[in-house]
Amino acid sequence: MTFHLTSISGHKARACLAALALALSSTVALAAEKLQYFTWSGYELPDFNKSFLAAHPDGVEASIFGDDDDAFTKVKAGFRPDIAHPCYDKVARWNKEGLLQPIETKRIKNWDSIFPVFKNLPDLQAGDGKVWMVPWDWGNTSILYRTDLVKNPEASWNLLWDKQYAGRMATIDAVHDTPIVAALLAGVNPFDMTPEQMDKVAAKLREQRPLLSSYTTDMTSVEQALASGQLVAAMTWNASATSLKKQGVPVEFMKPKEGMLTWACGFVMLKDAKNVDLAYDFINSRLDADSGKFLIQSYGYGSSLSTAFAGVAKDELEKLQLPSDPEVMLKSTIFTGPMKQNDDVAKMFEKVKAGG
Repeated sequence: MTFHLTSISGHKARACLAALALALSSTVALAAEKLQYFTWSGYELPDFNKSFLAAHPDGVEASIFGDDDDAFTKVKAGFRPDIAHPCYDKVARWNKEGLLQPIETKRIKNWDSIFPVFKNLPDLQAGDGKVWMVPWDWGNTSILYRTDLVKNPEASWNLLWDKQYAGRMATIDAVHDTPIVAALLAGVNPFDMTPEQMDKVAAKLREQRPLLSSYTTDMTSVEQALASGQLVAAMTWNASATSLKKQGVPVEFMKPKEGMLTWACGFVMLKDAKNVDLAYDFINSRLDADSGKFLIQSYGYGSSLSTAFAGVAKDELEKLQLPSDPEVMLKSTIFTGPMKQNDDVAKMFEKVKAGG
């Protein structure tokens, strides 16, 4: 908008400038009132927060990250959303950097419906009825393989090290996935390694590197490659198994004898959040039982809410390989908690991927 003031009298000019200032301030106010949400691809869907959008039409703007290491780097560098969606194992790092503000559980309407195993996680507690993260989703990481192309494999993570499938396998490009599996196979505690143990993990990763077609977090491309047969096996999350089975692709989501990886993620509020009330409205909308039910049925991920599981039939949960109580799952899986040497493992992993 451009104003030409040369032919306008002084008081009219001042009036025009005042009107312009008012318009600009209104635009800024509207922008400030739109919740800024930083999340994984696929989690920005409006179906997850229908009640929020009913109360605040067009009230959220989502930015997408590749994984929560990428998210941490961007937020640490100065990007400031209101709400972000990291996983539990990263929350302590965000908190250590002073990036978060506590969330009051009394303002979370369905807090009591969250499974105790998630809401009582140690690094979430901020004292006095407050937490650093509100758990929302959980799921598993495992090997998704073509049952017609990989015949009766041993139920083991070693499949992703099998030389007969060289060039037709992919793995997840994230510190809390592939290095953890390499550590399990090397007989090392993934969450607390000595330098010597880290060398063992690096050696295991180097052994795998020439067998892979890619390290990636692009699950859409992985699913397409599995569907076409370009890939025969890949490390994925539940959602890829759910998606390909719905398409009729002959795949199986393995239960490795060493254990699937189980993760839990949720919402954190940034210290400098400009829209705190909107943030609470958004979190509460995401904690509607229907939101959790949509998560379960669409992606095959678990909801943090017992009320969401109550709305899904038992046989459907069995097809999705989801128990109605996550504590049942955790008895046979590896829960991905904080890694004490996260930064060192990340550097090692980058070096290995680069050929070092």
